[in-house]
Amino acid sequence: MKKSNYISLFILAMSFTTQLQAQTTTSTPQQMVDALHQTFGKYPNARAVHAKGIITEGFFTPSPEAKKICKAVHFSIAKSPVTVRFSDFTGIPNISDTDAHSNPRGLAIKFHLPDGKTTDIVSHSYNGFPVATTDEFRELLTAISKSGSDSIKPTPLDAFLETHPVAKTFLTNQKPASVSFANLSYYGVNAFKFINSKGSAVYIRYQFIPEEGEKFLSQEALSQLGPNYLNEEIKSHLSSKNIKFRLYAQIAQPGDTINNPSIVWPENRKRILLGTIILTKVTANTPAEDKKLSFIPNAVTDGIETADVMLEDRSKAYPISVKERQ
Repeated sequence: MKKSNYISLFILAMSFTTQLQAQTTTSTPQQMVDALHQTFGKYPNARAVHAKGIITEGFFTPSPEAKKICKAVHFSIAKSPVTVRFSDFTGIPNISDTDAHSNPRGLAIKFHLPDGKTTDIVSHSYNGFPVATTDEFRELLTAISKSGSDSIKPTPLDAFLETHPVAKTFLTNQKPASVSFANLSYYGVNAFKFINSKGSAVYIRYQFIPEEGEKFLSQEALSQLGPNYLNEEIKSHLSSKNIKFRLYAQIAQPGDTINNPSIVWPENRKRILLGTIILTKVTANTPAEDKKLSFIPNAVTDGIETADVMLEDRSKAYPISVKERQ
């Protein structure tokens, strides 16, 4: 590596030092999964969260700019097959798509690489996360589980939201129900470090922007739809035309918080187009297929590194949920 590149990396690291302070997590991965079950219930063969979903397939074509900021193989080759699972929130496998609690929606993508390995991105339709740390997320889930309709006021959730205004905004300011999973933007709320072939690095967060734009339903229109309208729409949609998303990397500037997904980076931050995702068909979507499919937030490939401790915490909990549903 050239001396100038070492200097650039050192300056970048110093710029972000205060934002990358280590956070100590006391919650174990099993406790996190248990907290999800405590909140949503435990269902046989179901995911602990984003239990209801639909699996699609297609391919990813990188932009010329992608390989300039990251040497990951799927940004350098002509095309990569992808598996994308759209989903509702909660661990309730039969939640209605019309239920407000089914927001935020999820988009998880698996890139199939030439060497047979894979790399994943997990995102949802709200730009940001309700809390800063894994321990706070467990506290939030516990507060929700103890705050039923018959709970004495103020409930544990009321008390939590009183001291966590970002979480209150997250729970009360979700997007309206969308026309389709294909008409939502999705955000990877945790940060990653991209490294290019010259050794230069940037910190990024992913954004998936729909080619057809965001489209939402009125309450009247939503009331006329069935509990599975989103899955049915995707099947109908892909029977007649492809679904396209543009994948962007939002670039952090010095001073931006890297290790706290509850702090959203300003909208004026530079975005670099990484490429286009084109979905062409719905898979068989059998229970066995859905059961074996998993997306791990820290499943990265050469050129990409995790930059948020929550990614590591989440990735330790996912395999527990996967094992439970087998």
